[in-house]
Amino acid sequence: MNFTREDIEAAQRTVYAAMPPTPQYAWPQLGARLGCRLWAKHENHTPLGAFKVRGGLTYMEALVRERPEVRHVVSATRGNHGQSIGFAAARHGLAATIVVPHGNSVEKNAAMRALGVQLVEHGDDFQAASEHAAVLATVQGLHRVPSFARDLVRGVATAYVEFFEALQRAGEVPNVLFVPIGLGSGFAAAAAARRHCDVRTKLIGVVSSHATAYRDSLRAGRPVEAPVTTLLADGMACRTPVPESVELLLREADDVVATAMRILFTDTHNVAEGAGAAALAAALQQRERWQGKTVGVALTGGNVDAEVYARVLAAG
Repeated sequence: MNFTREDIEAAQRTVYAAMPPTPQYAWPQLGARLGCRLWAKHENHTPLGAFKVRGGLTYMEALVRERPEVRHVVSATRGNHGQSIGFAAARHGLAATIVVPHGNSVEKNAAMRALGVQLVEHGDDFQAASEHAAVLATVQGLHRVPSFARDLVRGVATAYVEFFEALQRAGEVPNVLFVPIGLGSGFAAAAAARRHCDVRTKLIGVVSSHATAYRDSLRAGRPVEAPVTTLLADGMACRTPVPESVELLLREADDVVATAMRILFTDTHNVAEGAGAAALAAALQQRERWQGKTVGVALTGGNVDAEVYARVLAAG
């Protein structure tokens, strides 16, 4: 997925009209733990606590500009994508219906309702919720916002452009960047930013060991469905991969590994949801490979229910 410099700059204008760039820090304790120079990109510091807000902003800006007749959108989510759509839709005066599976995060549901979305619960997993969103779009004549789309990726790419440019200014081009994979927009965005900034950083996509569709697809060379059993990393609970995203993954990924919330809190006092901590988990898993190198991890979100997080910390 290629973007021109104008594409990225337009996305930056849209994103920065709603939020400032997020920081990236080199954390000494994390670096000592891994034996490397460890930089974390803090997308848990956005207005919605996750990277997805960037894609929602750019998607909705393009939608209202290109299709001004649209007044109501619908999408499916486990939480962060839905918040991004609700947040961006409200900025343009659009109504938003968001479908979530039964048993979804209580606090993410509350956050979406607070943004003014109509929340619909349907099905037992994300795939079922997504299929119901498609039905609502057809029956009610709503515009369906996908979970993977060019304008979503374009917005998310601004995060990784910030990361690469900040490290370039510091004279440190990272050897590797670990990026969690749910439906692939974050990884696609990192690949686009790598090209935009003309760096040679290796990209490693991270999946949950309980949601392996993208890992299995990479190994098979084609989209492959896999069962989802993850509860902690709900943002990575993808049963059916997006074919376009798999194609990009096959071109761009150097490795895909499985699922460090406690370590992030201990070493940085940052809160990360399961998917948000997955990149660090993978870096820890591969620490021997990157000794003495400059390593980046994308802390993609901090929206974890308090009860869940308390159990995670207590288990340590």
